[in-house]
Amino acid sequence: MFDTKTIAAIAPIAEKLDVPLASLLAVIEVESGGRSFATVNGKLEPLIRFEGHYFDRFLKGDALLQARAEGLANPKAGKIRNPRSQVGRWRFLARAIKINRIAALSSVSWGVGQVMGAHWQWLGYGSADALAREARSGLVGQVSVMARYIDKSGLAYALRQQDWTAFARTYNGPAYRKNKYDEKMRLACQRFQKELKVALPDVAVDEVDSNLRFGARGAEVKDLQKAMTARGYVLVADGLFGLKTDRTIRQFQRDHMLEETGIVRSKEIELIFGARTVLVQNLDHKLTTAKMQICDVSDRIKNKSKSIKKSFRSKLRKALLSISKRFA
Repeated sequence: MFDTKTIAAIAPIAEKLDVPLASLLAVIEVESGGRSFATVNGKLEPLIRFEGHYFDRFLKGDALLQARAEGLANPKAGKIRNPRSQVGRWRFLARAIKINRIAALSSVSWGVGQVMGAHWQWLGYGSADALAREARSGLVGQVSVMARYIDKSGLAYALRQQDWTAFARTYNGPAYRKNKYDEKMRLACQRFQKELKVALPDVAVDEVDSNLRFGARGAEVKDLQKAMTARGYVLVADGLFGLKTDRTIRQFQRDHMLEETGIVRSKEIELIFGARTVLVQNLDHKLTTAKMQICDVSDRIKNKSKSIKKSFRSKLRKALLSISKRFA
């Protein structure tokens, strides 16, 4: 399910939660059943489950009557059966969205963590759409939603201690023992602990500022927090891009009519720090790339030079040996 690049991308989220990476990977694997995406209309989408009793709870009046008539809502849990295929479930969701978009998105469990969209406000998102957008952004987005839930539910401690019974009891509910969720997670964690002994590769970054998102830490995050505070969005400059910073960035994006992603990219940096900073960052990125290319060329020349010298010395020795034999 996980290649080394994906594991390396998830690692900062585990670090922010202060939980072992193997523990977080074990939860993801067991909760998702080893699957993280389904192909829907030619696009990779997170796995979802539509909960009709949630939809029923969020609707009123004519909308509620229509949803019940169409077999999309029922006050009793489990009465609305999900289609077996993910394609069918996404069609189910599309029908619900036509009745009420917010209620529909709130009535779905999203991604590898199976987090209900209804928790969007509790988890610090600006809307149900924002939570859904994060889950649909990729596997790291799905894990970010899951990490928020783990953090908000106070379950990070159980993962830290690898107390799988305590974790599964809360995360999976009373049926955890019957389904052996705790045992499955324990075994998966032990396997990942062995696999993670192999060094992880560095993750390539598409943009110089794309690492500024939930889970990031360091001087860049601290500078961002100071700049946000200077603009009236008060943050503690601790260098940790946690839930508070994420919520504040999302609020900033809403205030400036930007797409609410929680990710600080060029447009956000331009508004927070000024266009000059973006220019400097881009120049610095180009300069760093150029330096790396020069170093690479230099290393190749050095290696080639060593190879030529070695070859010349070998040939010279053979020639001298041949001459000495001839006059012996």
